[in-house]
Amino acid sequence: MFKGLGQLGDMAKMMKAAKDMQERMAALQEELSTIIVVGESGAGLVQARATAKGELTGLSIDPSILVASEKEVVEDLILAAIKEAQHKARQREIDEQKKLLQELGLPTDMPLPT
Repeated sequence: MFKGLGQLGDMAKMMKAAKDMQERMAALQEELSTIIVVGESGAGLVQARATAKGELTGLSIDPSILVASEKEVVEDLILAAIKEAQHKARQREIDEQKKLLQELGLPTDMPLPT
């Protein structure tokens, strides 16, 4: 299609590749909003659910730990579950971005906008 255009043909290929990457990154960002990760603490007594983008979507607390005298323990368990969910979300986002970069033939350690 761009034969005989020399560097202009290369530039057109680069622009198409950049547009393709931009579209795939947008699709990935949308997909990350639908992937759910779960962080747990207290051997599963507290569970926090979040999207792979890090948005907290739910919290589940086993009623057996809801004792007034254990308030600080419950708070710590909730915080730990949320932190684990956030960590898992970030790791999943990184893994999905690396997979996309590999599919595009780019270095997997290339920084991408988040």
